[in-house]
Amino acid sequence: MKYEYWFAAIEKLSDQKKILLKQEISTAKEIYYIEEKVLDTCSFLEKAEIQMIQSSKRTWNLEGKYQELKKLRIRLIVYGSEDYPTKLKTIFHPPYALYVKGNLPTKNVPAIAIVGARKCTSYGEKCACEFAEKLTEYGAEIISGLAYGIDGMSQRAAINQNGKTFAVLGSGADVCYPHNHIGLYTDILEHEGGIISEQLPGTKPLGWNFPMRNRIISGLSDVVLVMEAKEKSGSLITADLAMDQGKDVYALPGPVTSPYSQGCNRLIKQGAGVLLSPEELMEDLSVSGRICLSSLPQKKEEKEKVLERTEKLVYSCLDFDSKNADTIAAETELSPLIVINGLISLELKGLVKEISKNNYVKI
Repeated sequence: MKYEYWFAAIEKLSDQKKILLKQEISTAKEIYYIEEKVLDTCSFLEKAEIQMIQSSKRTWNLEGKYQELKKLRIRLIVYGSEDYPTKLKTIFHPPYALYVKGNLPTKNVPAIAIVGARKCTSYGEKCACEFAEKLTEYGAEIISGLAYGIDGMSQRAAINQNGKTFAVLGSGADVCYPHNHIGLYTDILEHEGGIISEQLPGTKPLGWNFPMRNRIISGLSDVVLVMEAKEKSGSLITADLAMDQGKDVYALPGPVTSPYSQGCNRLIKQGAGVLLSPEELMEDLSVSGRICLSSLPQKKEEKEKVLERTEKLVYSCLDFDSKNADTIAAETELSPLIVINGLISLELKGLVKEISKNNYVKI
């Protein structure tokens, strides 16, 4: 695998040419030891690319780099290997390498992408969480991008139902972005989900990587749901890619006056399915034969959690993005001690979680 890591890390050699070269020469180890005159016979390689391959052998610490990867607990999965996701093999420009913390989506289990606006409305938030919860209960796995807004909320909702969710990043798999979602990042792994990236470990969240990662979100999914989106947004890029890949796309309708519904309404006009309720979506998918979801499991009755006045005040200040206890104290005009006690009480009731010292999120 250390040879595969070296080969995958040659950044200026495209994924398509890596795949072609592997098909031509068989293994990364053979490529590592091959003579330059043999590479010259590969007509699809330019002279500069051949020199780059040869140069990388001299600058790459084969054993040291691989040990660093292992310490990060990141798995490298390359195109053509047994673990490489079948759904990605057929998309346009499949990634040559995936860097994975935790797991990949489960084979033969429905995978549904839920994407949308970072600055979503309360309407979008409510619908994203409702769809994620219900689809998870029916046995689906949720794919998204860990971003603020719809992405993070839908993934948190899936975890709250003890479901699996998978985040595809535009940074390295070891780089949580946005950083405030470190609690969600950790919980995804604790609930047997996965963090996935095609970027080398340590890669910062560079802007141009995010449109690229969207093809992986749609590629890993059977269906893509767009919950809220402006007229021009990354969510619409994901939807376009999904349609190019032959996937079903559904959009949440909204007020024509809302900028956060313009993208969704446009998708519906262009032929996307309309999201009316999780139940109707599941019936639609079952009838179309696209995916098969299990019947809804019986849920245990739960006693309603009764909150005291202070707990209600503290809870009302929280959201799915983290907030510091001092900020909550300022907003509620309660003393810091009372706020901390309220947060501890809410955490014991399973309503909030401390993701870093004195920083809390809703669950």
